[in-house]
Amino acid sequence: MSPVQSLRTVLFYLLLSSSSFVWCIISVFVAPFLPFRARYRFVVQAWCRSAVWLAKVVAGIKYEVTGAENIPERPCVILAKHQSTWETFFLCAYFEPLSQVIKRELMYVPFFGWALSMLKPIAIDRSNPKAALKQLAQQGRTRLEQGAWVLVFPEGTRIPDGQIGKFSRGGTALAVNSNLPVLPIAHNAGQFWPKDGWSKKPGVVQVVIGPAMYAEGEGPRAIANLNDRVFEWVSQAQCQIGALSPQAEAVETANDLA
Repeated sequence: MSPVQSLRTVLFYLLLSSSSFVWCIISVFVAPFLPFRARYRFVVQAWCRSAVWLAKVVAGIKYEVTGAENIPERPCVILAKHQSTWETFFLCAYFEPLSQVIKRELMYVPFFGWALSMLKPIAIDRSNPKAALKQLAQQGRTRLEQGAWVLVFPEGTRIPDGQIGKFSRGGTALAVNSNLPVLPIAHNAGQFWPKDGWSKKPGVVQVVIGPAMYAEGEGPRAIANLNDRVFEWVSQAQCQIGALSPQAEAVETANDLA
């Protein structure tokens, strides 16, 4: 990373962290008086848009979206590739309101966790996989019924650029049991905002939104089949944008929602 890019990265993190601290404090006092959708727009969408904007203007990470016409009118389950923090910011800004699967421990972080708790996330206990699946199924269905998108990273953790992790069936099970489709999303954010380290590389993130996919039937077999189809589409899309080798094999991950 060049000295200039290093300075831009440091400035980006300074601005991001300071804005996060200030926004969380403001949100704790303002958000309780707002209805849920307005609360989401004020607390999450506005700040995440500023984070994506800072990444673009300060760190030089731009983006292009293709397939926006595939987004259904009714919120459903989003299954997205997970490579970095960038896509979390972007997806939370792009879809609203959105409920995301998070670690339960995050709810206890002062200010940040307090603000987060008002946004109806799906908080799971990662130390108990069976409980995590049950929490995703119950809370996820409630969020969908309330008109929120549910974001699930089926790999369970961030996977470095050029690799793909095996997909858990938690997200597809939620969609099938709720009689809703899944919306697959591929991207190459990891090329510019890597999983590890602080470095940032200027460039254009390609975000590809696939067609909404429905289960063929019901029950475990339909869930497994839908999960396989989503994995195949995401893998092919990753290859097309140069973020995955056609010969790459899915890596094992410690996934709580398997």
